[in-house]
Amino acid sequence: MDINKFLEQSAKSVEKALDRWVPKGRIKPQTLHESMRYSLFAGGKRVRPAVSLASSIACGGTSELAMPMACAVECLHTYSLIHDDLPCMDDDDFRRGKPTNHKVYGEGIAVLAGDALLTISFEMLLHAEATTRYTHRDFVRELAEASGSRQLIAGQVADLEGENATDRKVADLKFIHERKTSALLRCSARLGGMAADATPEQLSALSEFGYKVGLAFQVIDDILDETQSTENLGKTAGKDKEAGKMTYPSLIGLDKSRKYAEKLTREAFASLEIFGDQAMILNGLAGYLLGRDR
Repeated sequence: MDINKFLEQSAKSVEKALDRWVPKGRIKPQTLHESMRYSLFAGGKRVRPAVSLASSIACGGTSELAMPMACAVECLHTYSLIHDDLPCMDDDDFRRGKPTNHKVYGEGIAVLAGDALLTISFEMLLHAEATTRYTHRDFVRELAEASGSRQLIAGQVADLEGENATDRKVADLKFIHERKTSALLRCSARLGGMAADATPEQLSALSEFGYKVGLAFQVIDDILDETQSTENLGKTAGKDKEAGKMTYPSLIGLDKSRKYAEKLTREAFASLEIFGDQAMILNGLAGYLLGRDR
């Protein structure tokens, strides 16, 4: 399985759908829509949408069935990045190799662009087809829980409150990563499976996969922040350390961090065994995520 080819093809398909469903920059208010599209089409591997598409395939569905879900999680993810980069949050100047949204459009428009992308992510789900087991209510609940005050936003709050903390524990960092990163990847996998009318057993396996891969993804991000250059990362390197944030390398060291990421990925692979060969793409994605540190 050529996972890079799959990522390239899935990214093109997702971007085509996003271009169709997200208002064009010429539509009033023009600045807002330009700002939304600036960050949404700034590039990237589109890993979360790819997980949704591949999860649908693993459950016997198609990537087309999960396209609304893929677009929804990408809009929600982009909203979180815009807000995460704001001066009142992580205060970053670059994202995906380009100036961050607020550096181009100002803080006010950046905040509103993020708000609009969060809102439109739920609208995207209306393009999905209900299945025997799952209704639009189930789709909306899944996305709302992953993005709400107990998950994604909870992680951001804990991240802010943990800056320069004196009593740092691995459990506290795991809480942050579970919510800032793992929750949305888990949601991406579950929504993709739901699009294909996944059985309860399949959905449980996808939940485990998304959770483990999400944690591994963030642990590796922590590693890359310390070991790679700004040019390679597409965002400011060493920013977490400079801001006094907790990271796995700062708490347990680089070697143990790499071993932990490898353990999580092995567990993610194991969770896909019930799918057999249909999980080939998901297995490839897990390998790709771990391979970023090589």
